[in-house]
Amino acid sequence: MKITAPKQELMKSLGIVLRAVPSKTTMNILYCVLIDATVDTIRLTANNMELGIETCVNGTIEERGLICLDAKMFSEIIRKMPEDDVMIEVGKDLKTIISCGKSVFRIVGSDAAQFTPLPVIDRENPVILTQFQLHEMIRQTIFSISLNDANKVMTGEFLQIRENEIRLVGLDGHRIAIRRLLTDSLFGNREVIIPGKTMNEIGKILSGEMEDEVRLYFTNNHVLFEMDQTTVVSRLIEGNYFRVDQMLSNDYETKIVVKKSDLSSAVDRALLFTSEADKRPLVLTIEDGSMNLRISSPAGSMSDDVEIGMEGKELKIGFNPKFILDALRVIDDEEILIYFLNSKAPCFIRDDEQSYIYMVLPVNFV
Repeated sequence: MKITAPKQELMKSLGIVLRAVPSKTTMNILYCVLIDATVDTIRLTANNMELGIETCVNGTIEERGLICLDAKMFSEIIRKMPEDDVMIEVGKDLKTIISCGKSVFRIVGSDAAQFTPLPVIDRENPVILTQFQLHEMIRQTIFSISLNDANKVMTGEFLQIRENEIRLVGLDGHRIAIRRLLTDSLFGNREVIIPGKTMNEIGKILSGEMEDEVRLYFTNNHVLFEMDQTTVVSRLIEGNYFRVDQMLSNDYETKIVVKKSDLSSAVDRALLFTSEADKRPLVLTIEDGSMNLRISSPAGSMSDDVEIGMEGKELKIGFNPKFILDALRVIDDEEILIYFLNSKAPCFIRDDEQSYIYMVLPVNFV
């Protein structure tokens, strides 16, 4: 095999596929990136058996072939090369020469036959979104999934498709984040749980452009994302997701409208007095025209007042301030609506169209 590609093109493609290279594994071949130049396009692939990524490199193929190279070593070599075209040439016994300008590296690759290819998934009946739409749906929900593997289902995001309605849900037992999108097309009905790691990586790969598309294909065990010159295949999480609709309610006895920037700033200040080891509650006292935010800890205390519009009863309720701030940070509206039932029931942050819903459970503050 003999190929040539600009350094920056290689770095860009490696930056994408390296997301699927495991940090620890008992299978050494999984530490490798596959360079495939057997057809008219140079392709790089990494596969950790749960997540696989393949992307194209703009370059020239002089001699066709395949090689597996240690991903970390290969990436570091390319990163330290001069800003010029890089030549990769594979000779006998998998001995590989990587050269650029006057710099020449010699390493030994691995047999491509040992590499596990990505699962073959039929490209039929795709769900088509803009990259911007999917990027925003992930950004506005991913923070709410659980990082604890005790309940595997909670570590993923629930993608629910009902004809022209697409919903993405994340929850961790203390809060729920829901993003809802209505499309002009009908996609049938489907429900899958996609690993949070996959969604995080997809969010980083997506261009976020309105004119760029991403296509989703499904099997019983996998989901495939196809975008630009990159393909991502991920295993799905098995199991039944929670009945989210039963957790939601439109009932309320107190409703407030508040400037997001004012509330975000006040909650952010409150975080000075809370920590992972000592989660102090943020107490909200809601009265006509004003909401007081108060937090106390051994380090000190804070009290802040935020102007609000209010309907219904006065209320005092406590929350983990981080959970409130996480939701506020991903909402783009200048004003937000928050609904409360009582001091023991969750609050709901949502817009009138319910394109987003954030539910946060209260905490005791006495």
